[in-house]
Amino acid sequence: MTITIREIDSQPHVWRRALDLTPQARALLARPGERLLALGCGTSAFVAGSFATLRENAGLGTTDWAYASEPRTPRHYDAVLGISRSGDTTEVIDALRALPAGVRRIVVTGVADSPCARLADDVLLLDFADEESVVQTRFPTSFLVLARAAFGEDVTALPAQAEAALAAAHPVAEPGLLDHFVYLGRGWTNGLAMEAALKIREAAQAWAESYPLLDYRHGPMAVAHPGSLVWMLGVEDPELADQLVATTGATVVSGAAADPLIELVLAQRLAVSVAAARGLNPDRPRYLTRAVVLN
Repeated sequence: MTITIREIDSQPHVWRRALDLTPQARALLARPGERLLALGCGTSAFVAGSFATLRENAGLGTTDWAYASEPRTPRHYDAVLGISRSGDTTEVIDALRALPAGVRRIVVTGVADSPCARLADDVLLLDFADEESVVQTRFPTSFLVLARAAFGEDVTALPAQAEAALAAAHPVAEPGLLDHFVYLGRGWTNGLAMEAALKIREAAQAWAESYPLLDYRHGPMAVAHPGSLVWMLGVEDPELADQLVATTGATVVSGAAADPLIELVLAQRLAVSVAAARGLNPDRPRYLTRAVVLN
C-alpha cells in the first residue's frame, strides 16, 4: 500500500481530530463583518476558493481568494489567511510579508515551526493532518471540514460517511479504460473540482480539466469522447448527463456520495487507481516536491 493511499484512508480519523478544533477555528475565521482574503498555491489555492465561498455564504462578510503568487494587495482587508501545508511555500511567505501594517495575518499549516507560522499573528495548526506524501489529500479536506464546522454547519456525520464510502465499491468501475477526466462544480464545490482534477494530473499524469457546471457546455464539452469521465461534484444536471452519454459516449458520475467532500475523497482514490493502471507510483509524482521553495 502506498503512502498516498494510507493517508487517503486515514481521513475519517483525521477529520474527527480536526473537529475538536472548532472553537479555535470559529474564533480565528468566523469574525462577523471581517473582510478577509484567503491565499494559497496549488491545492491550497483551490481550498482557499472553496473556503471563501463557504464563508460568504455563511454571512460572515466579504471573503475573496487568490493565488498567493497573484495576491490582491491593493484592496483593503482586515485579515489575510495564508494556507500552506509545509509552511515553506515561497509565494505565501512573500505575500504575507508584503501586507501592510494593521492587517491580521492568519496561517493554516501542518508545521508549527515554519516560516509562514512565524509571520502569523494567529496560527491554526493541523499538524495531525500533515502528510508524508507529495500529493495532498487529508490536509486540505481536514481544513474544509473544520471551516464548515466553524461557520455553523453540522458536519459531525462526515467522518462516518467517509468510512462508508471508502469501504464501498468505487463509482468508477474500470478507471484504466479512461484517458480524460473532467470535474464540474458549482459554488464552493468549484474549488473541489479544481482540486480533483489536480489529483489526477499529479498522481496519474492524466489529462484532467475542471469547470463550473453550467460553463461546461460553452465549449469544453467539445472534446468529450468515450474515454472521458465527467464527474459532477456536489451538483446534478440530469439533462447534461443524458446529453453526454447519448452524444459523446462519456462516462458520467453524478451524486456519487451524500456530501461533496466525500466525493473529493473518492476522486482521490480514483487518482491513485488510475496511477496504478498506468504503472505509476502516486507517492512519486513527476517533477513535484512536497513544497515549492524558490530562490
